[in-house]
Amino acid sequence: MVNGKRLIIVLPAYNAAKTLEITYNEIPFDIVDDVVLVDDASPDRTIAEAKRLGIEHIVLHKENRGYGGNQKSCYNKALELGADIVVMLHPDYQYTPNLIHSMAYIIANNVYPVVFGSRILGKGAITGGMPKYKYIANRFLTLFQNMLIGQKLSEYHTGFRAFSREVLETIDYEANSDDFVFDNQMISQIFMAGFEIAEITCPTKYFKEASSINFSRSMKYGFGVLSVSFIHFLKRIGLTDNKIYKLKNK
Repeated sequence: MVNGKRLIIVLPAYNAAKTLEITYNEIPFDIVDDVVLVDDASPDRTIAEAKRLGIEHIVLHKENRGYGGNQKSCYNKALELGADIVVMLHPDYQYTPNLIHSMAYIIANNVYPVVFGSRILGKGAITGGMPKYKYIANRFLTLFQNMLIGQKLSEYHTGFRAFSREVLETIDYEANSDDFVFDNQMISQIFMAGFEIAEITCPTKYFKEASSINFSRSMKYGFGVLSVSFIHFLKRIGLTDNKIYKLKNK
């Protein structure tokens, strides 16, 4: 626990058998209460490895639901287990679990309700080996998004995120896509609901076993991001609405 708040780590897994152990072993269990792993129908030994490591809460998708669909199951299970703070950590060891302390304490001390680990603050992306085309696309998309959404994030595309329970119980993340654009829809929802997002510098690692989408999927993701940004802008100036912005229980 952190300041009396229950902290749960969620691991959205797909083909993570080779990197799950090294990721899991760096999780700071001095403050972490539970770990949830959601396996998105991996053809490898992810489930067997999770059981070997002693992960108690495992959710198995019998069919692949996509990255967004995986996260929906992650957050639903964490809330069911009574989480006050939820940290999404990729089990491919691209992001260091050593930052969980810092991210969780920001939320536990009521400084910000959402915290992102940013690869762009500092030189984490470049030194970590991010492909140049992805870095350039990241910078372009982030600039475009900041202009339309009216914010100043260093990046919208990190997979290392921490949320307060209040945020997850307010926004309707179930209304979002099951694909990769889920992440950006969620950010749009968070800002539209009036929450703020903090960022901390995060190193990253790109290596053979780390998950990554190919160029064609990256292009699809990029166009999806542009679409979300335009929808947010139109909502912001009162010209249109979208189902993703309907708040839970309202």
